[in-house]
Amino acid sequence: MPIEYIFIACILLLLVLLAFAAYKLFKFSMIIIEFEDNIEECLDLLDKKYSSMSAVLEIPVFFDSIEVRKVINDINECRDSLVVVANKLTKNTRSKIETQEKN
Repeated sequence: MPIEYIFIACILLLLVLLAFAAYKLFKFSMIIIEFEDNIEECLDLLDKKYSSMSAVLEIPVFFDSIEVRKVINDINECRDSLVVVANKLTKNTRSKIETQEKN
């Protein structure tokens, strides 16, 4: 009889641990999903700003001041940095998608 009680106690303990692990796994997965959604929104915003900056940079500048040229160069660098940030944020996702497309 006592060995049956030990087995039952072990099973109950394992069930409690399983329930706790499932709860933590659910919470962690919800954090990951929320983080992914936030990154997606940020990437959409970066894409809009990149398009806006590209449109502004296509307009010719008639004022040939050193300060104006410096600001235009800064805007170019900001635009390029947006691409770098977006690529770094999607590096793992893009490689997974490319792997799935090859298969």
